[in-house]
Amino acid sequence: MERKWWHNKVAYQIYPKSFYDSNGDGIGDLPGITLKLDYLKELGVDIVWISPIYSSPFADQGYDISNYYQIDPCFGTMDDMDHLLKEAKKRDMYILMDLVVNHCSDEHEWFEKACEDPDGEYGNFFYIEDRKEGELPCNWRSYFGGPVWEPLPGHPDKQYMHVFHKKQPDLNWENPKVREEVYKNINWWLDKGLGGFRIDAIINIKKKLPYKDYTVDRDDNLSCIDQMLADAKGVGEFLGEMRDKTFNPHNAFTVGEVFNEKDEELPDFIGDNGYFSSMFDFAGTSFGKSDKGWYANTRITPDDYKKCCFHSQKRIGSIGFLSNIIENHDEPRGVSYYIPEGECSDQSKKMLATLYFMLRGLPFIYQGQEIGMENLGVIPFEKVDDVSALDQYHVAIEAGYSEEEALKIISLYNRDNARTPVQWNAGTNAGFTTGTPWLMVNPNYTQINVESQLHDDHSVLSYYKKLIALRKDPAYQETIVYGDVIPYLEDTHNLMAYYRKGDKTLLVIGNYQTQEQTIALPAPYKSVLLNNYNDVVLNGNKVTLHGYQALILEL
Repeated sequence: MERKWWHNKVAYQIYPKSFYDSNGDGIGDLPGITLKLDYLKELGVDIVWISPIYSSPFADQGYDISNYYQIDPCFGTMDDMDHLLKEAKKRDMYILMDLVVNHCSDEHEWFEKACEDPDGEYGNFFYIEDRKEGELPCNWRSYFGGPVWEPLPGHPDKQYMHVFHKKQPDLNWENPKVREEVYKNINWWLDKGLGGFRIDAIINIKKKLPYKDYTVDRDDNLSCIDQMLADAKGVGEFLGEMRDKTFNPHNAFTVGEVFNEKDEELPDFIGDNGYFSSMFDFAGTSFGKSDKGWYANTRITPDDYKKCCFHSQKRIGSIGFLSNIIENHDEPRGVSYYIPEGECSDQSKKMLATLYFMLRGLPFIYQGQEIGMENLGVIPFEKVDDVSALDQYHVAIEAGYSEEEALKIISLYNRDNARTPVQWNAGTNAGFTTGTPWLMVNPNYTQINVESQLHDDHSVLSYYKKLIALRKDPAYQETIVYGDVIPYLEDTHNLMAYYRKGDKTLLVIGNYQTQEQTIALPAPYKSVLLNNYNDVVLNGNKVTLHGYQALILEL
């Protein structure tokens, strides 16, 4: 595997609306990010991915872009963006933006022109078909519920495709002019000094044509869009072209949001000349998901999580690097999802951090994760902002659940969990804003916040700093960045342990339960590199682990 400049880095995701508000309007902004660059640098972050900040009507929190060349005024100005890029460069940090090019906004000038003349040049920028009463071109279900087809504004005889929100018309990547416009925009940003992109929903750019129906899987007589994506062939032609015309000439870092890739396609996606530098490992977040809806999902267990991680590491091998996560803006808080209900504590949060962070690949931290931010729990329906959660509430009701049960079901997966404002201190609005926050602050901010953890050597924040420092330690960097991952005691219940083998041999151990557990060490250890407790209980070649104890040992 060819070594890349980003392999030894640590990445951090910012959801800008909720990160830090500099002007008191209740919405996080670019100057707020710039003000916190030193905080991120001190944490040990090198790469910062910022979720969409382009002009948008915000039907889907900025993932509906109305102008790819403008910053939305709620986040600031292009001058603010230029200043952020300049300040990041001073600190040897790289800024990534979201690349959202499967769709745009229905308020983008391309779609407005398509509505003016569906048969003209811009009509072919989208998937527009004739409309017949009672018939659809295909029975695909959108990610947010309902068919992917919507009547074209001003043209009751025509309809357009949207695999996400109806205000997010899909771009027709089969049209070379669309691709040309996308590449022009990518290069414009990279020339400006951007370090690269996180690539949103990119597998969706290839549709199965001509349209066909798939097996109906709900009472709505529609089919899950995943069936179409599994059937669509040829996305690599688009992705390879995009790489060659944009990313490669700039030596940019890219991380793809990729689903449904086959094992034999992995070298194409993240090999030495892959479409992307890396892609997120969604094995854990995808586990137990049901096409029927959130109500039918299976909750992941510690043993399930272990299997997901080890399976991902095995299938990737030395092909390339995964980007490892426990949460992001589309998922619940990792500590509330991967740690069994009622067992969240500083120790269990540190253990989970250790297990995912020490895997081979590029570790991503989502804002607030470094202080152990948690889910909101069950909140009143009127306080739910997430469009997916609102849809899934109704899906649960239609499946026969009560309103109370439906609220509890969506509480675990609600994307609002990760989108609540970052908890900077115990003051008003968690120190996020002097105004009224756009989304409710998690009530636990007085107990969980940055300020209270900054100077506490035993805090979750301090532990993340130690993890990052260990990854960057010259004595261990080679092993942690490039060493093999080899499972140890793989079949032991509620234990996740693995070697990192390179020029040194490390053993990472996590007791994934509240009860103590005694295990045999494979060899004597030289030193304890990290421990989320103050002691190590040894008896000969055996170690007794406290509940949720995590150890990193050099053997």
